[in-house]
Amino acid sequence: MSKMTGVSILIIEGKKAERPVFAAQLQKKDFVVTSVTNGGEALARLFEVGPDIVVVNAASFGSTGVRICQSLREKQDEHLPIVLILEADKVVDKTAADVVLNLPFTVQKLANRLMPLLPGDGANLIHVGPIRLDTQQRRVKCLSKNSRLTPRLTKLLQVLLQHRGEVIGREDLFRKVWETNYTGDTRTMDVHISWLRDAIELDPDHPRFLHTVRGVGYRLDV
Repeated sequence: MSKMTGVSILIIEGKKAERPVFAAQLQKKDFVVTSVTNGGEALARLFEVGPDIVVVNAASFGSTGVRICQSLREKQDEHLPIVLILEADKVVDKTAADVVLNLPFTVQKLANRLMPLLPGDGANLIHVGPIRLDTQQRRVKCLSKNSRLTPRLTKLLQVLLQHRGEVIGREDLFRKVWETNYTGDTRTMDVHISWLRDAIELDPDHPRFLHTVRGVGYRLDV
């Protein structure tokens, strides 16, 4: 499987004549690409898409793209990886985006510049549905949320992902995550479940993914 499979990219591309566009070419390289034509549409769909990376092809609509980059970071996350594509003669402050590329270049060069921006490599990455867990960096990304986890929360989410769709009994889950046969007091797990919901749910009080099965345990639906 390609390392790029499942990587979500939101690309902002216009239709200006004689300017290269990259959405279709990135799809051929196994990226999951959502394409919009302006910054307003990108902002409106940001939480829905929850991209790993945003590519702003400012050259395709004759702009520097700086304002769009600033708006994306203000609405989403100051650490949201952004690649900015400019015309050959355009110059901007290098802090506007994580990577600034001036045309011309190949789609392979673009793909190569995207990869270091991803949260971990294939060996440490568990990607199921909208949830992407980097077990080495202990970071989880789900839709628009990007959170750092404790080692225990990382293990808890890893076990739940491995048993996704299954109801896991409280005591069984406690044994797997805390690596102990003593299950006399599992209240600490309830606290960790609450913390995990804060990390992955848009509305932790009304969870979409991590459900409590009363009297039994928990189930992760993705």
